[in-house]
Amino acid sequence: MNCGDFDLLYAVVFSPSVEQLFSLFFTGHRYISQAAAKIDVDFDYDGPLMKTEVPGPRSRELMKKLNGIQNAEAVHFFCNYEESRGNYLVDVDGNRMLDLYSQISSIPIGYSHPSLIKLLQQPQNLSTFINRPALGILPPENFTEKLHESLLSVAPKGLSQVMTMSCGSCSNENAFKAIFMWYRNKERGHNNVTKEELESCMINQMGIILIFPSLGIGCLATTHSKAIHKLDIPSLDWPIAPFPRLKYPLEDFVKENQQEEARCLEEVEDLIVKYRKKKKIVAGIIVEPIQSEGGDNHASDDFFRKLRDIARKHGCAFLVDEVQTGGGCTGKFWAHEHWGLDDPADVVTFSKKMMTGGFFHKEEFRPNAPYRIFNTWLGDPSKNLMLAEVIKVIKTEDLLNNATHAGKALLTGLLDLQARYPHLISRVRGRGTFCSFDTPNDATRNKLITIARNKGVVLGGCGDRSIRFRPTLIFKDHHAHLFLNIFSDILANFK
Repeated sequence: MNCGDFDLLYAVVFSPSVEQLFSLFFTGHRYISQAAAKIDVDFDYDGPLMKTEVPGPRSRELMKKLNGIQNAEAVHFFCNYEESRGNYLVDVDGNRMLDLYSQISSIPIGYSHPSLIKLLQQPQNLSTFINRPALGILPPENFTEKLHESLLSVAPKGLSQVMTMSCGSCSNENAFKAIFMWYRNKERGHNNVTKEELESCMINQMGIILIFPSLGIGCLATTHSKAIHKLDIPSLDWPIAPFPRLKYPLEDFVKENQQEEARCLEEVEDLIVKYRKKKKIVAGIIVEPIQSEGGDNHASDDFFRKLRDIARKHGCAFLVDEVQTGGGCTGKFWAHEHWGLDDPADVVTFSKKMMTGGFFHKEEFRPNAPYRIFNTWLGDPSKNLMLAEVIKVIKTEDLLNNATHAGKALLTGLLDLQARYPHLISRVRGRGTFCSFDTPNDATRNKLITIARNKGVVLGGCGDRSIRFRPTLIFKDHHAHLFLNIFSDILANFK
């Protein structure tokens, strides 16, 4: 029996937009709001301050030096993190920008939050930040306690187990392993393995070695978002299901979108059957609540409930990839909570805003022996310490409700801009502050991002022509209005 003859089915899909009913009808090209000048966080700046173009001369000098020792073509600019605060990122040329991308959605409560600074200054935490242990064999005394205070305090419904990792890719890769092991044990009917199985598993049919972070081969096999990520890298023959391409506004295309989701669900079942006939068993279905890198694609809550039913029907594990969406940005701590599942997901992966990587899982997905899911560090206790503090801030400052409220302000403004500039903005969508829109093409998208950056706003791209918003959880209504004022001017003068 070879270990390479079953697969994961990756359903590249996304979550629904409930705020599409909001729209404003303002006259003129300015999105005017008195709230735009409000400051309600004492460590936040009052707005952007631009001194040079971005990247400026100091950034360009540093980019040249870095490019001498590695490919630095992806670098946008160099940052001054000592001066960055709250929702504002400061670069090495002194430019202060409203950051709506937040380090690819990985900054939960803003730059240099006072609560985290205080945490780092406490003497009892010093050893945690200095000594990084190999957690799989030599964890610190308080490791279990800190896991309960941090990750397990926000564990998704029905998931009592957690494995920590270092990043999103290794979280998903090891979650895949857990699913494969669970499936084989289910087939055997027990946890014991034969000598033949131990010997045959050393033979790899495809002749490749699985790599660890960041974009591992297992993860690359389950994504179609960017060709450059997959170029020259051997891939696994894993099925890729189509994701729904919804039409907007949603209320105008109810029937068409229902048909599109039904088509995709039918294809999922067809792929499971097709691969079974090829003697390649689909062990699990992996899905993002919002398909992020691929273009911020959404689907209805009902779509995900039916997808979960398909997984259960065919005996597949159901893995929800919350690396991008977890941590509160959609208005719930976990985006899949919006779905109202009657049967919890089997595995949920996380990283980014969670400060650490890893995955939650049901009891039956525990490895039956040591070292089966293993690496040197298995996460970092200092990140668990910081996450516990972040969770306190989220609760005391009611930041989940804030994400919902600020997200409505942002989405409403984007819908207004779409109504006035339909030749530049389309398919406005979002859940909480996890918002995005499409542009006519990638050239327009990239130009808008560059102009916005030089006006003091950091935005991100995704898919082939989308602009995405990934602000921190302390992003407020007045930050949304501030951005909308700036972006309205950009659109009015765009050529």
